[in-house]
Amino acid sequence: MRQLPSMKTVAMSLAALGVAALVMALPSAVRAQDDDDDHDRARDLHERGEIEGLADIMAIVRAKAPGEIVSVDLIRAEGKWIYRFQVVAADGRRRIVDVDAEVGGVKGDEGHR
Repeated sequence: MRQLPSMKTVAMSLAALGVAALVMALPSAVRAQDDDDDHDRARDLHERGEIEGLADIMAIVRAKAPGEIVSVDLIRAEGKWIYRFQVVAADGRRRIVDVDAEVGGVKGDEGHR
């Protein structure tokens, strides 16, 4: 005859599952907040005329690195605002393209990975 698990075992399993779910959700919650901050910062900088609009910059990136843009970050490097794009080409290789957000020029292209 099969023995059922004790209530203590079930409770500990559920607690472990809850902790695991919390740990897994935390990085995405932090990333979502970070993405919101990037979006708000970019909008404010664009409205003040300090950076180019993302739609214009995306056209430059698509011409330079055809593929699907899977990530965009706005970072500060060397005293300038930089849009950092991650692009996945049709062959599945990932490419990182940095664009000067103030003038729209491609600063760096890490090529295929």
